[in-house]
Amino acid sequence: MNLYRRQMFAAAMAITTCCAGLGVAQAAGYPAKPITVIVSYPPGGDTDAIARLFAEKLGERLKQSVVVENKGGAGGTVGNGYVGRAAPDGYTLLFTPNPFTTAPMVLGLPPAQSYDVLNGFESINQTAVQPLVLVANPKTGFKTVKDMIDAAKAGKTVSYATPGAGSPMHVIAEWLNREAKVSIQHVPYRGVGPSVTDVVAGHVDTAWVTLGPVTQYFATGRLVPLAIGDARRSPLAPNIPTLVESGYKDIVVGAWNGFFAPKGTPADIVKLLNGHLNEILKQPDVVQKLATYGAFPHGGEPAELSRTNAREYEVVGGIIKSLGIKAQ
Repeated sequence: MNLYRRQMFAAAMAITTCCAGLGVAQAAGYPAKPITVIVSYPPGGDTDAIARLFAEKLGERLKQSVVVENKGGAGGTVGNGYVGRAAPDGYTLLFTPNPFTTAPMVLGLPPAQSYDVLNGFESINQTAVQPLVLVANPKTGFKTVKDMIDAAKAGKTVSYATPGAGSPMHVIAEWLNREAKVSIQHVPYRGVGPSVTDVVAGHVDTAWVTLGPVTQYFATGRLVPLAIGDARRSPLAPNIPTLVESGYKDIVVGAWNGFFAPKGTPADIVKLLNGHLNEILKQPDVVQKLATYGAFPHGGEPAELSRTNAREYEVVGGIIKSLGIKAQ
């Protein structure tokens, strides 16, 4: 089972091919005032930084101010729900990573108390994907996933950090726990940054994170990469084996992000924003900047984000339910 089987470096070319000659749609009179992009997490993380990159580029293309506003809390559901209730006029947008899809079930919230994951928004663009990586503090002595699993099976207490309960990192770690028949202990944090800091300091043994925040520690030996959570090795870190190569052929989970708008936002506005974002994703400086966060451009039509969201809800949501993953 693979949610993220794309050839990552070919993604930018795919965007160019599928969108060539289509141009950018027009939406009469839009935008006539500043646009607000809601990020449902605190400032400082990958999601916030990537959102600000796209906001700047959108502002340049739309010739209008595009500002980012952070509304963190409750696993992202506060900001997501805010956008879901906003006026569907194209002036309030949501930029979110994929916990958007599963956070309500992790928190045990019905749509009436949060938002309707599948029907409460208009999809605009799945902007980027980020492979996940398992890293270890060098003092653990772990060089491979097998080393970590063997230590856990031998009775050693082993811990892993994630940026939060119900995140893709939490899902892949618990999936590995089940398949390997071990109980590596979860230590949730409020974001990738704090989780990385504590693994580097040795307070936690390992962590599942995105590549961007940890590659700087590989060359200095302050962190040891153990595995990539994608089906294929990452071009940004080709020497790191995948979990598939490590003997766990079904465990493939990654991260993605994208833009949504409130349900009922006019189709011509959605089409306009989608077209501009696809053009932005072809810009070399954007591709290069995304790479610093361990991310690759994706793009495509709004329907593709809708399909990704629905697939995530079914597949990853099913794993969350089967493993009994809940907010801690």
